[in-house]
Amino acid sequence: MHILLSNDDGYLAPGLRVLAEALGELHTISVVAPDRNRSAASNSLTLERPLRASVGDNGFTCVNGTPTDCVHLAITGLLKSEPDIVISGINDGANMGDDVLYSGTVAAAMEGRFLGLPAIAVSMGSYEPQHFDSAAKAIVQIVDQLQQQPLTQDSILNVNVPDLPWHEIKGIKATRLGNRHKSEGVIRQTDPRGEPVYWVGPPGKTQDAGEGTDFHAVEHGFISMTPLQIDLTRYDSLQGLGEWLDTAALFET
Repeated sequence: MHILLSNDDGYLAPGLRVLAEALGELHTISVVAPDRNRSAASNSLTLERPLRASVGDNGFTCVNGTPTDCVHLAITGLLKSEPDIVISGINDGANMGDDVLYSGTVAAAMEGRFLGLPAIAVSMGSYEPQHFDSAAKAIVQIVDQLQQQPLTQDSILNVNVPDLPWHEIKGIKATRLGNRHKSEGVIRQTDPRGEPVYWVGPPGKTQDAGEGTDFHAVEHGFISMTPLQIDLTRYDSLQGLGEWLDTAALFET
């Protein structure tokens, strides 16, 4: 397979290197990633300035843009041939529950799916991972299985791996997204000129983290695999919304 790799931690991130080495033993790899850390960039696309791409000392192509920029640029003009699949990661830190809305890692995979390709996002369950090799081994096996038995083209696989040695991981579970309590408040500080500055506060603690969620699986030593979709329409609410509009008479004259 021809695999496009990207991430949001930047082209020098160790997780990206480990994943490229593992997949490169069996597949053709193209790496296009941000030139610096662009965590929490979500699906932002750069439209008001040109993008520049260059090849780093490690042989990876780096782009002065977001993860979404990298995948979009790679597929729509940078690469000589279109890849078969997009894989984003391996990210430092998990992307579970509400985190997927902000995640640049998930956004890179999502852009691949926007452009018609199967896509996987993979993250470690620690912000200081020691076992990237466990996640790389899981992805190699998942890609092999996808070759033999493809999933539906409209799915994005969001994979989160406990930061454990491979022999301590208990297996892989199909999960749903959990969710968190609302975020903590911003942290107010003062700059050297006495002006106020603000840091975004930490994410809220887990709220829905019971059995069946991605949070629960990773906490109990399992790899979590959650199928994501791009269509955010809440179909079970459409009828109720239509009935509400019928009674609201918002456009009466």
